[in-house]
Amino acid sequence: MAFGLIIVGDEILSGKRSDKHLPKVIELLGERGLQLAWAEIVGDDPARITALLERTFGGSDIVFSCGGIGATPDDHTRQCAAAALGLPLALHPEGKLLVQERIRETAREAGVEADLDAPDNLHRLKMAEFPAGSDIIPNPYNRIPGFTVARHAGVPHHFVPGFPVMAWPMIAWVLDTHYSGLFHREARAERALLVYGQAESVLTPLMERLEAAYPGVNVFSLPSVGDVRTRRHIELGVKGNPVQVGSAFEEMCTELTRMDAEYQLLQ
Repeated sequence: MAFGLIIVGDEILSGKRSDKHLPKVIELLGERGLQLAWAEIVGDDPARITALLERTFGGSDIVFSCGGIGATPDDHTRQCAAAALGLPLALHPEGKLLVQERIRETAREAGVEADLDAPDNLHRLKMAEFPAGSDIIPNPYNRIPGFTVARHAGVPHHFVPGFPVMAWPMIAWVLDTHYSGLFHREARAERALLVYGQAESVLTPLMERLEAAYPGVNVFSLPSVGDVRTRRHIELGVKGNPVQVGSAFEEMCTELTRMDAEYQLLQ
């Protein structure tokens, strides 16, 4: 199974805030021997969010979505998920209790008694309105849950808030609760080096030969124009099946030496 990530929010696209979810989700998956296959960022546009979710709900990837599940006018993700699935929004019973408990906690902190029937508190219950049939994702920070939902017989999407302090432990909980059977199932290795003074076009035939000879390996090249600390170079490497990575990397070094190419091994 592949993992995908959706990041929702105009503030990311406008530059008001820098996205931190992508590197963190990559880290959370990597710690568990998993990888992120793709990521997309979308603004607070209901039509675009719905169209994106219609496409991803129709796929076979496990998807995390960060942002837009609150109850303010610019939060559309809950409604768009329901629309993409052709489902109504429904007040989740356990979600309702969690939101109400948070309302009581906030009131106690302010030294007052919570009025659960006050208009503002009734509005807060919208944060527990999810597509019908959803399961909740617990929020250890403030109790306000996220939700998990899937197309009938499909692969789930997991929706969490945009706040990193909430989203990241919630994503970790989903991974550890639902996908531990996928952890570290596929051993992977990576070896790389820096090549100086060579053009990618010169190295491409070597890369193609290695991928043809070692089908369990992907060869990659990352050119750099250099900086004050290093010259212009290409990071050249192999990743994939550990046994084949070792053999492919050894052959790569042998061929670079034969080409009289200057290179430096990376740890």
